[in-house]
Amino acid sequence: MLPGGHLLSVLIFFPAVGALALLLLRGDDHKFIRIIALIVSLAEFLFSLLVIPKVAIGASGYHLEEFAKWISQPPINYHLGVDGISLFLVILTTFLTPISVLASWESIEHRVKEFFVMLLMLEVGVVGVFLSVDLFLFFLFWEVMLIPMALLIGIWGHERRVYAAVKFILYTMAGSIFMLIGIIWLYNATGTFDLPAIQVLLHSPASQGGLELPPTTEMLLFLAFFVAFAIKVPLFPLHTWLPDAHVEAPTAGSVMLAGVLLKMGTYGMIRFCLPLFPGASHRAAGWVAALAIIGIIYGALVAMVQPNLKKLVAYSSVSHLGFVVLGIFAFHNISMQGAVYQMLAHGISTGALFLLVGMLYDRRHTFEISEYGGLATPMPKLAAFFLFVALSSLGLPMLNGFVGEFLVLLGTYQRHWQWASWAALGVILSACYLLWSYQRVFFGEITREKNRTLPDASAREKWILVTMAVVTLWMGIGSTFITARTAAAAQYVIDQLEPQRPYEAAVPNEATPSGATPQAKRDSSNAAKAISSERLGIR
Repeated sequence: MLPGGHLLSVLIFFPAVGALALLLLRGDDHKFIRIIALIVSLAEFLFSLLVIPKVAIGASGYHLEEFAKWISQPPINYHLGVDGISLFLVILTTFLTPISVLASWESIEHRVKEFFVMLLMLEVGVVGVFLSVDLFLFFLFWEVMLIPMALLIGIWGHERRVYAAVKFILYTMAGSIFMLIGIIWLYNATGTFDLPAIQVLLHSPASQGGLELPPTTEMLLFLAFFVAFAIKVPLFPLHTWLPDAHVEAPTAGSVMLAGVLLKMGTYGMIRFCLPLFPGASHRAAGWVAALAIIGIIYGALVAMVQPNLKKLVAYSSVSHLGFVVLGIFAFHNISMQGAVYQMLAHGISTGALFLLVGMLYDRRHTFEISEYGGLATPMPKLAAFFLFVALSSLGLPMLNGFVGEFLVLLGTYQRHWQWASWAALGVILSACYLLWSYQRVFFGEITREKNRTLPDASAREKWILVTMAVVTLWMGIGSTFITARTAAAAQYVIDQLEPQRPYEAAVPNEATPSGATPQAKRDSSNAAKAISSERLGIR
């Protein structure tokens, strides 16, 4: 066990303990079940905040590492670690889980205990994915996440819930098969599942005991991982499962799916595709960027013509996640940080949009935009929150959506101005479909008599929306709190790709500790490699 205690293990398994406690309760005690689920999820969020001081500004590499031998043959280790990239994704997960519990407080009326058990087990899988540093452990949590999400859609979803759940499983499992093949190949070639150890071998010359992959082999391995992650993002043209899953999922399922599950794909690209296969990443960058740009524009255009409000928000995710993929494959520190920031901002803003759409559905039991109109009159508070979140999603300055898209376009422009020029169309189109849909839902004359007496936001809903709005505003004006902690981790990924062309990390000088010089960062990176080499027996 490396120094750092067991905080990461607590983060992973504490929701499982809460789920076990729920299983021991009577199934008809709905109020107590909801309270326990809320307390467990809030405690998990507070635990995740304890990780922030442990990830020093300007320090790369993993922190709070936990390493223990698990299975002797094949050698599978229980290896956990957190860095600047995974830190805020874990916090995003633990933040959205209690929000999802509150959002389901009244809308879930049957099998209440099982619903909250599945929600907490989903949190176990997602947090485990972000903290795993062993490939086998990563794959295990990747599959653990699949089951609760499929059940949330298939049992508590809407009319076509079984179809959407099966489609979600088939797409995700298809990608998982490719990733499993790549993991097994890497183990047979290196003799280990440990990610830092595999990185050391792949980046060391053959004369020093390293593993030099032929270009064709490297490309095939890259594709094995990339296809799995591209399906999860989802990247065009592998996106067709997403609208069905979103439309049929309950509100909490949509929030978790858009907020964190899609980020597992982009996180995998940063964590595995780029550092392990730098040559193949460079050769595939042009094609991946083309698909990302197509996804940005296509997702926005399809969203613009959607008659279904929830499907409109779902296609907006295809467009916004295209910016993330573009920022990753621009291979620039600024665009990489923008990609990470956009992942977080999308989780908050699009999660809030799904919450608002769910609140409308609870009142009218329809997602059709034509069934609404003039709602700003009976429900002005809900209309105001909807406008605020829509503006953040379309990238209004001072709100969270602006920071990520701006950094992605800025970094991408410095490497490929053509890519940035095409991608910028997505910003314009997002304003079109979001503001037009808002106009049709909340402005104009009330054409349906049922809409005249719709209740405004309740106290519980106000607490949810105010919390999301505060976080949205804080991320827009306090972005350096996040970027200062992601810069070194993003730079480390870039150094794995282009060690001969390091970029200056975008961290304010006054925010960087005196010891966190570029040389110190390199020393930290070398120390991490030395630890991995020692575990492998490489000298």
